[in-house]
Amino acid sequence: MTDVASWRRILILGLQAAIAVAALAYVTTQIELRRAGAQLLALDATVVGVVVALTAVEFLTRFSMWYALLRGLDGVSFATSARVDLVVKFINHVLPSKASGHSVAPLVVRHYTGVDWTDAVSVAGVNTGLYATLYGIVSAVGVGIFVTRLPDGVAAVVVLSTAMYLGAGAVVLLAGRRLEVAGRLFGRLEHLARMLPRIGDRVASLVAALPTFTADSAATFRTLSSRPAVVVPYVLGWVGTLAVVPGMRVLVLLNALGDGFAPGALLPLVLVMAYSVTILPLTPGGIGVSEASATLVLVALGVAPEVAGVVVLLDRSFGVYLPALMGWVPAARIDLSSVLS
Repeated sequence: MTDVASWRRILILGLQAAIAVAALAYVTTQIELRRAGAQLLALDATVVGVVVALTAVEFLTRFSMWYALLRGLDGVSFATSARVDLVVKFINHVLPSKASGHSVAPLVVRHYTGVDWTDAVSVAGVNTGLYATLYGIVSAVGVGIFVTRLPDGVAAVVVLSTAMYLGAGAVVLLAGRRLEVAGRLFGRLEHLARMLPRIGDRVASLVAALPTFTADSAATFRTLSSRPAVVVPYVLGWVGTLAVVPGMRVLVLLNALGDGFAPGALLPLVLVMAYSVTILPLTPGGIGVSEASATLVLVALGVAPEVAGVVVLLDRSFGVYLPALMGWVPAARIDLSSVLS
């Protein structure tokens, strides 16, 4: 059975790698490499400076999201919040799906902050719930405005991805505020667990501890998710990181490369909608499929294919792969055995 599971994992990873390579190959086929290279080398220093400045702002807004949650819980420093964000970002691009990355966030939070497991689960849960809900709402607005201008296949994928974000956000936020109900249910199962041969007492002791654990988690979850001092900074950080800064960066690059997008104010909605495919468990961190989706969307909305591909690759490199790469450094210093203990 173990061999079968191992081969299955290998097959899935191989399939995901093939999808990522194929998607990136599609994007690169849209680009005239020599022309693109010449255009990038000829970019005005002001354009480069603006892109770098926007990316720096994006890092600050990115870190502020975790800072809003962790400061509201236990006065954690901004530097610690930054490390949590970078490590989680790195893990999102190592594990098979974004959901897998979010599932280990409590371990990262607990490692860096020292809070108990209950609070770590609550903080990570609020982050997942708010992130998914905001993504779903903003993407839904973009879908409502632009879906009729997209190819049928692309439209179907972004609608599905948007629905998944909305569903995930709703489930996490609602479940997080009602964890004590699940705890009471587990408590009633304690006597059934004791009937298990050999391991009954151990299982029963774990089950018996769940009501307190989940009740405490729900209380912390409700406190964090209902405090304006936590939610408002988080929302502002999310908007800056996922919408405003990428939209401005892409608009600057489009204009610099001789294309453009009108109205530019709606470009953040377009990008959130186009990148929503990252929630699909097709490749780790949406590598490849996000670039292909965004390129197809921009081309459908009037951007030249050769320009769209270059700009999307640059935007993803600055906004996604750079922080993921930076997250490798603190992640490499983590003793996994101590984190999992």
